[in-house]
Amino acid sequence: MFLSRPSNFWRLAWLCLAATLLAAATACKSDYPASGKAASADGKAQPRQVKTVKVAEMPIGETVTVNGNLAAFDQTTVGMKVPGRLLTISVDLGSVVRKGQVIAQLEQQDYKLRVQQAEAALAQARARLGLSPDGADDRVTAEETGTVRQAKAVLEDAKLKRDRAAKLVQQGITPRAEYDTVDSEYKVALSRYQDALEEIRNRQGLLAQRRSELSLAKQQLADTFVYAPLDGVVQEKKASVGEYLAAGAPVVSVVRIDPLRLRVDVPERESHSIRMGQSVRVTVEGDPDSYLGYIKRLSPTISEQNRVLSVEADVRNNGRLRPGAFVKAEIVTNQTNTAVTVPSTALVTFAGIDKVIIVENGKALEKTVTVGRRGSDWIEIKAGVNVGQTVVVDPGNLQSGQAVTEF
Repeated sequence: MFLSRPSNFWRLAWLCLAATLLAAATACKSDYPASGKAASADGKAQPRQVKTVKVAEMPIGETVTVNGNLAAFDQTTVGMKVPGRLLTISVDLGSVVRKGQVIAQLEQQDYKLRVQQAEAALAQARARLGLSPDGADDRVTAEETGTVRQAKAVLEDAKLKRDRAAKLVQQGITPRAEYDTVDSEYKVALSRYQDALEEIRNRQGLLAQRRSELSLAKQQLADTFVYAPLDGVVQEKKASVGEYLAAGAPVVSVVRIDPLRLRVDVPERESHSIRMGQSVRVTVEGDPDSYLGYIKRLSPTISEQNRVLSVEADVRNNGRLRPGAFVKAEIVTNQTNTAVTVPSTALVTFAGIDKVIIVENGKALEKTVTVGRRGSDWIEIKAGVNVGQTVVVDPGNLQSGQAVTEF
């Protein structure tokens, strides 16, 4: 019994060793291919269906790449034309406004009273000219007014008396002194007639003044409303309800953001190729889309300080661009140039290396490529593949060497 204990010990040791080796062998066994060659060695694997396109050459033109900034196309501060206490304001930061939209209003009571006062003064001025108080036609003939008719009648009577006195003097019936008296009365009547005409003209001028005062009062009443001068977005609210505002006091700041102004500085060595109307591709960091614009304004001079040409382009905004953003712009200076391109969804980037997967002899094959310019749905390939080769779109986890079928 004592001698059997070592043999049992060695038996247990051998059993433990066998169990360990079996576990290791089981752990090392795996169906995942170690490489593309391992995946292709299984002839029974079903080919994977993939979507493919041909590497194509397309015109993308020569470009000048510069950095710049986006700015609002228009920016204005909307203020009050008349003083008063702010009654309502219907917009705030970020509010979208349309041209002609009411955005604020002052209290109107004082201005309504001014309109009533001006209407009363106008009615009084019309009455003094013999017109109806509430009429709209201010035309009047001076000779038809009562003041002038009265003065004219006195003048005509004085003229008749003078003429009769002149005949009686010639006939020797009346003395010369009596003629001088009626002649003086005639001259006084003539002066009063001229005064009557001048009085009517003065009243006509006063009527015109009262009419303009009424128009001004109505305009001030209308100016208690503040309207948006353009289509845009409120950049800043500068006044609050209940605040008394002087004439010209700012209420809101409005910016027009479609289109946007792209402002870039082109180095002097490349400025000779910049022309009005050239297209510009704009990209913003963090936004996969590119935006199209056209050069609209060029500086007439090269800056002496930094030797650049200031350029402005109009860029359409889909609502995702913001004024003040820093952008990269490609000015297309020659539309005839072409480049080898693939769809942007065909590019695979891993660990900083750009690759595409082509199809050769029914199998996937990785190709390292050198990329150039990027568009909204294309990428320029400078090296790695040739025109006419077939590349896989949206390859996912497709591995090199795996059998594929195209659809």
